[in-house]
Amino acid sequence: MGIVDSDNLGIAFGAVIAAGASTAIGAAVVFFPKLVKLASRRVLAASLGFAAGVMTYVSFVEIFQKSVIAFTDHAIEGGYSEDASASRGYVFGTLSFFGGVVVMIGVDFLVDKLSEGNSHGHPHTGNDIDRHDPKAHDQDNNEQSVPPCLGCVEDPVAELDSWQTKAAKEIEVENIRLENQTDIESKTSTLNEQQKEGQTKDSDIESTFSDDKGGQKMDSEEAVEKQKLQNMGLQTAIAIALHNFPEGLATFVAVLSEPKVGVILAIAIGIHNIPEGLCVSLPVYYATGDRWKAFWWGALSGITEPIGAFFGWLIFATSFNEMVYGLMFGLVGGMMVMISFRELLPTANRFDPKDTVVSYSAVGGMLVMAISLIFSNI
Repeated sequence: MGIVDSDNLGIAFGAVIAAGASTAIGAAVVFFPKLVKLASRRVLAASLGFAAGVMTYVSFVEIFQKSVIAFTDHAIEGGYSEDASASRGYVFGTLSFFGGVVVMIGVDFLVDKLSEGNSHGHPHTGNDIDRHDPKAHDQDNNEQSVPPCLGCVEDPVAELDSWQTKAAKEIEVENIRLENQTDIESKTSTLNEQQKEGQTKDSDIESTFSDDKGGQKMDSEEAVEKQKLQNMGLQTAIAIALHNFPEGLATFVAVLSEPKVGVILAIAIGIHNIPEGLCVSLPVYYATGDRWKAFWWGALSGITEPIGAFFGWLIFATSFNEMVYGLMFGLVGGMMVMISFRELLPTANRFDPKDTVVSYSAVGGMLVMAISLIFSNI
């Protein structure tokens, strides 16, 4: 049966697109400073732990087993005995799983090289920049970087506190502006004066995020920052694409095999994509003051996930058999476990160092996936 003719194909692409689009939800926070101020470390930690639990459980319990079964069936079709087929299935399933682990290590290495180590707080490779080295901080000051993944923020807790402080300041400035606008209207200002007040709204708010030491110097600094963003745009876009590509592939393959399980996985990936979009968009906004540029940077980190789904579709459409099926499932399982262990759980523990919610939320994610698997097999 050709996988491209599957009734689940539309559901698979829809689930991937929805999961990827959830980064835009997080990125949209730049338009609502009050939401930034209300952001909770525990909520972020719990959401990441839940996603890690879902992804880890389904990888070991469902996806890896499907890989082994597919390789076993392929061996039986090749004329091997049942015992020999079972052995070969387990061996090749295991090799495929750890192949996925190696793929993610390679992806992390490429991301680190493309971003030149500037935006990574968790060790993608042994060659990461030493964050205690003063030269590393000098490099950070000279180059602005957009974090391609949530775990790439050096200190997510301090970063969140900084964003909340800036959001509170922005809200305060906005309140003052509204009060001033009311005073002006009460004094029957002219239409031109009101229009002028409206035009200065964004500049009043955005000026609070930079040190105003003179108009010319501020304009010069803003131009330099914008130029830096423009120059690094391509390499960051590639890094984001590489980092999110496996998630789109994983969701697509899972939904094709078992829609109920795949949809739960897509929801888990979507949940962790929301803070990822936030963590990409807010640094850009507070560096440039441009809400729309920040939003699109955040949204971009999820738009690349459908590319992974399309890649999976191409593979199945051109060379679908039990061996390809087993290989894809094994690779996807290994990649998702690495995403959970290397990015989601470490970042969750940074937000919740005393582990008040991370472990429980991870187990909760496993329980949700287990219940979904039970109902799908009844």
